[in-house]
Amino acid sequence: MHPAVKILIGLVLIVVGFGLFVDSIYDNMWTGLRISWWHNFLVVLTGVIPALLILVGLFVVWLEADELKADKEIKSEKPSERVVEEAAAEEKPKPARPARRKKR
Repeated sequence: MHPAVKILIGLVLIVVGFGLFVDSIYDNMWTGLRISWWHNFLVVLTGVIPALLILVGLFVVWLEADELKADKEIKSEKPSERVVEEAAAEEKPKPARPARRKKR
């Protein structure tokens, strides 16, 4: 499907979504539906926030624990091993540059 068609579909969905919210705020003036979209959205949002906080907290704890573990491994590594690894990294050959053409 062409990207322009996808953008058009996305815009239509955005307009319909906002229309439903506005309809629920201004007492069902367009559709006559008895669904309070705005209230339902707030209920879902308040239900998702605690779970989102838990997931973000778990992610932060996991990242920091991994960083502490990596720092501990670096500190426990023997200095001679670090020197050998750095020397091996320096000895890597540099990629050859292509020859430049001379201008006439």
